[in-house]
Amino acid sequence: MDLHRYICGLSFLFFGLILTSSAFAQPAPLAGFNEYAEKARVDWEVPGMAIAVVKDDKIVYAKGFGVRKLGETAPVDEKTIFAIGSSSKAFTTASLAILVDEGKIKWDDRVSKYLPEFEVYDPYVTRELTIRDLITHRSGLERGDFLWYGTENSRAEILRRTRFIKPTWSLRSTFGYQNLMYLAAGTIVERVSGKTWDQFVAERIFAPLGMNASGTSIKTFKQGDNVAAPHAKMEDKVESIPWRDIDNIAPAGSINSNVLDVAQWIRLQLGAGTFDGKKIFSPSVSKEMHMGQTIIRLEGQQALSYPEAHFLNYGMGWFLSDYKGRKLIEHGGAIDGMRAEVALVPEDKLGVVILTNMNGSLISMPLLYRIIDSFAGLPQKDYSADLLKTYRSLVEAGAAAEKKAEAERVLNTKPSLELAKYVGTYTSELYGDVKITMDGDRLKMAFGPAFVTPLEHWNYDTFRGRFFAAGVSKPSVTFAINAQGKADSLILGMPGMAAYPFKKAPDAK
Repeated sequence: MDLHRYICGLSFLFFGLILTSSAFAQPAPLAGFNEYAEKARVDWEVPGMAIAVVKDDKIVYAKGFGVRKLGETAPVDEKTIFAIGSSSKAFTTASLAILVDEGKIKWDDRVSKYLPEFEVYDPYVTRELTIRDLITHRSGLERGDFLWYGTENSRAEILRRTRFIKPTWSLRSTFGYQNLMYLAAGTIVERVSGKTWDQFVAERIFAPLGMNASGTSIKTFKQGDNVAAPHAKMEDKVESIPWRDIDNIAPAGSINSNVLDVAQWIRLQLGAGTFDGKKIFSPSVSKEMHMGQTIIRLEGQQALSYPEAHFLNYGMGWFLSDYKGRKLIEHGGAIDGMRAEVALVPEDKLGVVILTNMNGSLISMPLLYRIIDSFAGLPQKDYSADLLKTYRSLVEAGAAAEKKAEAERVLNTKPSLELAKYVGTYTSELYGDVKITMDGDRLKMAFGPAFVTPLEHWNYDTFRGRFFAAGVSKPSVTFAINAQGKADSLILGMPGMAAYPFKKAPDAK
């Protein structure tokens, strides 16, 4: 779960007065919930959010809070479109489940049967990797997200370069969250069905569920659509930011939807594959998707998100845990400026979707727990206030760590070379090119089209940059000087990416 640097306050008091009207009356179990949710929204500095609740196969609550975009008055309602991010993964596993029902694939088929060109670093893993491995985060690979995030790499090129990611763990030994494997899974859907992943999801899931407002690309947005703007905290101020085009990793997280549409998806899931009498997939594959496949250690940030849980597993496109004696099936989603949560409590025939337009916001889980407690008749606990207190302490710890790093900086050093001597293209098989150029009297770095920044000298041969995308990020670039006194490689450190080496390409003659 992303923990971005922001301190909660009351800067949205004006917008806190905006509670959109809804055709759904507040059910008795949720008495007082509107006020609680609105206060939480203000406390967490979320510009807008929408929530829907399904109970006993009916939508019993659907409501919007706040505004679509700061500085404008258009309110969020139950039809406002948000990105659902990685909550899309369950749509990919459901697509595979439909193909399993049709006898076209099996969960434990080897990936190479359908994608003979797909390779990972270890030939043994390439040979043994199964469809089940792809969708249960047990491939043994680190995330490698900078293959797709902010790049112009196609889906095919991303899969081709996956072979250069060195394994972090052995196959099936450890949970390691992996978007690239979901891209491979979506590509299997394409190879087997003869339709693109986007077409398959639209025709086999969206259409029969009546999810007419949902899509798999921001390219379908039109001027005037009821769409929320993404937001992030920039230098202690929440601002709207551009939508991120993630079509190249779509099967892992590109779906955009509203809470009314996602509520239909929840009805399908709680119905074990049946919706309004229509079978979309069978109870047997539904059970398989909702069954624990990979154990997740319940510690650190995971423990923060699941304070009542004793166990945490990953199924197929779903996180599985216990909550006060109930089975909780859920999946969050996050992409630039958006945060989503989709959850099922099968024993109570209850489902919840929460969509927000604030980067990395932690508001969803406290609101989810409040709703579950309300329908279960359990005592109310202020999870939002508790988590906010913990979150603020983490923000303070992050600020202290940054101060410590600043204090450890060696002052009054100089680069080994004249700045122009560092200029050139540095490349890697995995991530492509980092281009270093002169920008006036300082260096400038371009790592794909999305990550372009001036570089300021830090110490010795290390320089630091500054990105403003979904929050503020500070990449570091450390050059290595060879025996001939020339810069021949660099190590790029990016938030969310292990420090990675790039070798200087020969200068053009």
